[in-house]
Amino acid sequence: MNVAIVKYNAGNIYSVVNALRRMGIEPTLTDDAELLTKADKVLFPGQGHAREAMEYLRARRLDEVIRSLKQPVFGICVGQQLLCKHSEEGDVDCIGIFDAEVKRFQPERHEDKVPCMGWNRIEVRSEKCGVSPLMEGLGENPYVYFVHSYYVPVCAETIAVADYILPYSASMHKDNFYACQFHPEKSGAVGERILKNFLEL
Repeated sequence: MNVAIVKYNAGNIYSVVNALRRMGIEPTLTDDAELLTKADKVLFPGQGHAREAMEYLRARRLDEVIRSLKQPVFGICVGQQLLCKHSEEGDVDCIGIFDAEVKRFQPERHEDKVPCMGWNRIEVRSEKCGVSPLMEGLGENPYVYFVHSYYVPVCAETIAVADYILPYSASMHKDNFYACQFHPEKSGAVGERILKNFLEL
């Protein structure tokens, strides 16, 4: 299987590379439009600043490439946020797959720390045809690992919800685009199952 990871100015990409290697997949880390277009699956992970990431992507027209992809695409952490239409982080327009605005957490109590960091449960939601294939076989309200200061509100494309200060989109799906706010590559057996589900789409 030909698996590509979008190479751009975001951190945490190599933890995804290593997770795939543990599963017997040697991914191609690339910003080449042709290689991304020809891949069987494309992962779009990352940690970083939304405006800086979008400036890098636009300078190389990678935003257009990602938008045009027809194979399964998986956005992780900032990757999920960049697949939305706009982010408050740097007040920037993003790729626009998901019709949602990325917001910053606003602490309401002393114990509400930002960034949100650590393990949290997710509630898997059904789509029209049942549970999204990305979320199959995870058990009831599994724990996954989050690190983020911005979130996507619950919307029509939400397939899993987490609750930190308020309910928000832990995972999303629209057409061939899938996304998680959490880090499957750092979420143990649950995260490995999610990556396996994606690779089997």
